[in-house]
This record gives sequence, structure tokens and C-alpha cells, in this order.
Amino acid sequence: MIEYATLSATQAQQHLGELTHVLQGCVADGASIGFIDAEDIEVMTLFWQQWIASITGGDSELLVARQQGRIVATVIINRSVMPNGRHRAEISKLLVHPQARRQGIARELMQRAEQRAHEQGKTLLVLDTRSGDVASDLYLSLGWQVAGSIPFYAESTAGVLDATTVMYKVLT
Repeated sequence: MIEYATLSATQAQQHLGELTHVLQGCVADGASIGFIDAEDIEVMTLFWQQWIASITGGDSELLVARQQGRIVATVIINRSVMPNGRHRAEISKLLVHPQARRQGIARELMQRAEQRAHEQGKTLLVLDTRSGDVASDLYLSLGWQVAGSIPFYAESTAGVLDATTVMYKVLT
């Protein structure tokens, strides 16, 4: 059974090792999520600590999925803090550990993130994803639109410069 929750900063700190494990598994599997060395646990831990600070400040929310009590997936809602952007949020780090994939977890987390953003009065969501990734199909199936792509955007775990696709969804 999969359980879904929103973690407070304190809870996220208590589960820092599990969050890092999910991130490490995705990087090791070749995901383009900002990291290129799956063995660099220190950098991945620092990444989560920075997001935890953002959660503490109220700028972000972390939703997770648990399987057998362990965190296996994440998604972050990052609210715009600029006065002209209070209506929007960015979705990032939709991560599902490779051992927990193909169970609908990513779809459920995205739907929950969209619902949560809607409840907070957000009317526009944005994200970016490596062009051609399977994640694009998920986003499109959830009603996201392609705004465009940027070539040579991010270095992959294989050392190749990949394009990113920028997407958006208007919430009604």
C-alpha cells in the first residue's frame, strides 16, 4: 500500500537519509535532476537541507509517497515569492525511486501537488524536464502544455548536454 503525506521541515529533516536515498537512486538510474554523480551523497544531502530551509520559510512544500513505511518518491511545490508571481508555483523534483516505479506513484503525487497548489490559490504551475524523457508523457497526460525547449540546458549523467522542455498548466 502506498501512503502519501506532506512533510514539515522537522519531518523532512528526520527523514533526510530516505530523501537522499531516493535522489541517489534516480541519479544512478540516469535521471536528469541536477546531479551527475550518484556517489556524491554529500552534495545530495546538502540539496535536501537547502530545501528543508525553504520549507521552514514557507516558500516550499514537500509531498512524499511511502511504501512499507519508507519514502520512495517526492515532489516539491515551490511558491513564487515575488509580488507579481504570487499566483504561480513551480513543480520540481518529482522523483520515484527506480524500485518503486510503474505503480502510478508519480501520477498520484503530481495530482496531489496540483490540488494542493489549487487550494493555495495558485492558477499557474510551471516545470521543466529533460526533452524526450518519459516524464514528458506523464505531464502531457495530466494536461500540461509545452511552452518550448532550451537546447544544451543540462549535463546528463553520461556527460551529454541535453535539452530541457519547459511546461505549464493553468489551474481552473
